Amino acid sequence: MSDQVAYFFQDLGQYLINGIAQGSIYALVALGYTMVYGIIRLINFAHGEFYMVGAFVGLFLIQAHLPFIIALPCAMLGSGLLAVTVERLVYRPIRKAGKIQALITALGVSLLLQYLGQNLLGADPRPFPDALENKTYMMGPLMISKIQLIIIVTTVILMGALRYLVMYTKIGKAMRATSYNLEAAELMGIDTNKIISFTFFVGAALAGAAGVLVGMYYNTVEPMMGMIPGLKAFVAAVLGGIGVIPGAVLGGLVLGVAENLVIGFWVSTYRDAIAFAILIIILLIRPAGLLGRNTREKV
Repeated sequence: MSDQVAYFFQDLGQYLINGIAQGSIYALVALGYTMVYGIIRLINFAHGEFYMVGAFVGLFLIQAHLPFIIALPCAMLGSGLLAVTVERLVYRPIRKAGKIQALITALGVSLLLQYLGQNLLGADPRPFPDALENKTYMMGPLMISKIQLIIIVTTVILMGALRYLVMYTKIGKAMRATSYNLEAAELMGIDTNKIISFTFFVGAALAGAAGVLVGMYYNTVEPMMGMIPGLKAFVAAVLGGIGVIPGAVLGGLVLGVAENLVIGFWVSTYRDAIAFAILIIILLIRPAGLLGRNTREKV
């Protein structure tokens, strides 16, 4: 094997590692999109702001010298409680008003939280404190940082916990029943309002965890940080099949790897464009997503 080919595969492996770490973040945020859509068919464009809130809660707690192992669940709790409040005060009253009204409301909530964050926290980026000592480990010619390992391991743990929750608990069974048929679930005695609020809580908690991990990874946070990652996570959810939990994970990983391959082997300024190019292609070729199924829906 020539040196040129060896260097190519070395670079490829490195960009795959970086892409899996980045894709893990997208997957965590995309899970919130797909869970909420699966329950009430709402695309919650304010979801990126729950990610931002989690990052700032983590920032303040780590600045207060709390360890990462405590700051992370507290940030998840803060994002989850905000999502429950938004669902109760904003989304629930317009739940039966129609999809267009719900979509416009979600965009309005997103803008409100963005500019409220700027007014309360300031528009300037803030440095994220070092919660953990970052080290670099070598795997042959490949490098992986301690933060990347934490991102991947934390994502795997949270996704495993989510799968257990959805598949093997009573409330998970109620979530699946509500997703399948909300009216029938109500007739069977399920309090669908509580299930919907719980779904918002879980999805936002995962986004809050992603915000803390991103703050540690890039060492900076700011009030508008949820806009572009939120849109990319939406693309990941559509790519995998919105409403399908494994699809959100697959879509996030594919998108993260694709972005890093573009950075490494093409033009780095196209990293944001590739997400929306993928969205256009998947809508043209397979609108239901990689793991989704085409279904008929009465409108």
